[in-house]
Amino acid sequence: MHRLSTHHRSDSFSPVATTIIETSHQRSQAFGLSPAATPDSTPIAKSDLSLLIEQNRMLHTHAVPAMEALYQQIVNTHSMVILTDARGVIVHSLGDDDFLEKANRVALKPGVAWSEQVRGTNAIGTAITEKLATLVHADQHYLAANHFLTCSAAPITDHRGNVIGVLDVSSDQRSFHKHTMALVRMSALMIENQLFSATFEDAITLHFHARPEFVGTLMEGLASFTPGGRFLSANKNGLFQLGLSFAELQSHSFSSLFGLPVSALYDHYRNAAPGLLDLCLPSGVRVLGRAELRLANHAFQYALSASSEPAEKNPATTVTPASTARRLSGLRYLRTGDPQLELVIEKVGKVLGRDIPILIMGETGTGKELLAQAIHNDTPRATGPFIAVNCASIPETLIESELFGYEDGAFTGARKKGAAGKLLQANGGTLFLDEIGDMPLGLQARLLRVLQERMVTPLGSSKSIPVHIDLICATNHNLRERMAKGLFREDLYYRLNGLVVKLPPLRERTDLETVVKKILATEAPGIRYTLAPELLRLFHRHQWPGNLRQLTNLLRTAIVMADEEQEINLRHMPDDFLDDIASAPMQDTTTPGSASRLEALEHSAIVEALAAHGGNVSAAARTLGISRNTIYRKLPHTK
Repeated sequence: MHRLSTHHRSDSFSPVATTIIETSHQRSQAFGLSPAATPDSTPIAKSDLSLLIEQNRMLHTHAVPAMEALYQQIVNTHSMVILTDARGVIVHSLGDDDFLEKANRVALKPGVAWSEQVRGTNAIGTAITEKLATLVHADQHYLAANHFLTCSAAPITDHRGNVIGVLDVSSDQRSFHKHTMALVRMSALMIENQLFSATFEDAITLHFHARPEFVGTLMEGLASFTPGGRFLSANKNGLFQLGLSFAELQSHSFSSLFGLPVSALYDHYRNAAPGLLDLCLPSGVRVLGRAELRLANHAFQYALSASSEPAEKNPATTVTPASTARRLSGLRYLRTGDPQLELVIEKVGKVLGRDIPILIMGETGTGKELLAQAIHNDTPRATGPFIAVNCASIPETLIESELFGYEDGAFTGARKKGAAGKLLQANGGTLFLDEIGDMPLGLQARLLRVLQERMVTPLGSSKSIPVHIDLICATNHNLRERMAKGLFREDLYYRLNGLVVKLPPLRERTDLETVVKKILATEAPGIRYTLAPELLRLFHRHQWPGNLRQLTNLLRTAIVMADEEQEINLRHMPDDFLDDIASAPMQDTTTPGSASRLEALEHSAIVEALAAHGGNVSAAARTLGISRNTIYRKLPHTK
């Protein structure tokens, strides 16, 4: 067995950390790895890396600024900062040139996997496995080739506690500094908090802490709620301060957690200079808090104006924040002029309130959950809960208890008094099962029985509880193909497909300009941003593999880059988008015999930029974000 040597050990390595390393070495050996092995260092293809970045777009967008800030603190220390996805594949890195060259020799570069299964004990792979911040120093690495490294890694988790990536600082082991891990932990927490805020940007989010000076810092707790006050999620510090698990919090509301009705928030923030809220937790601990009420379609502003009007002015039409949000996010607000989407909305509108299950199909990012929420908001059950479950993100060992709930003592680790599952939480409202095609087969049988009997039996219980729900499912799989492979039950498929609708991918829609305008208006209210003509043409030609999610994140970033400039152009686009455009197929296969699509677009963009700047090549190059030599090469007759 490969044993750990100790001559590089530091007194800062605790017994717990040493145990983690030793356990990881045992796993590495079980994977069949040899300490002397030289694993494959070939990165994935550039196109695959671009797709991987797009699949992790939100993580990448919020992590890169934190990585750059972190790097500024360790610059010139023979180090590099690394971001990976949930499987340990490096998606972005930056660092000192001399060390990057050295790191490349062991494939510490984008597109290469650093899971334990591939490279044995290493900070990235071990942090993913242990779900803990991990330091691996020198010959603690399983592979001898990596002994020159010291790596400090912290997992990045989403709002449900799932690991979605890793932030790592790798350096020459002779440059190891004991404060590096603290910097990595803080940066990872910063990324998690930003991801949390981005995930619940259309909700009420409370920032709170027992000490007022910590509100607004990395130490604050975050908890998000629907406009009506139903609990959505909390960050790590929020869970710690509340003293409750994520599962326990699912049955809570803003009022039950903080001793204040959610309507009081709207009254509080009508003040010209509202101070911190004084709140009381269920434990009796007092905390101070500040709420963000950034609700969809400016529902907060509508709610304020509605609630501030004298009641006698229109006593029959009192509008609450929750009802305002519902009214502003129904099906009619999804209408953007695309014939395919219009047909989907028309079909869905005919079955509302008729107890017909709806199955939404479409590629990732096409807006399946957005449509499901709009359907719920237009049904007679709109005042009830909307409970969304991503069947692909919950571990198979937990999904049954998540859906059906459990009784006290149903399994090891079950909390006292049990917990209500998602089906019971959705009672009287809508249950949205996203990625239904990834539901385990055994669970499909139980779900089918519940749908047929409309009764739920929690784990460990002999008592069945009636449920009344509207059911909406979504998938990016072809369920018929999965049925043919034995991965999806035929009887469940025919139980779910009361109405099947397919959302078109963005590249096939005719309403791109309208969608862009809506996103820009939503992301930057009060500022009229527009797209430069040459950029809009590129948008029309782009394939948009991430669909609406990709477009939204791209425009959100572009708004930040444009700052006070109100016309967004090529200079404001991220490098990976420009790389995708540059690597697009040269021939437009949709139009037989057409000239090079990319060359035509480039030529047109350059000509327009030159015309706009009176033939000034330097000014045109700055506008397009390219060099003067590129313009001369593309237009050789330019003077």
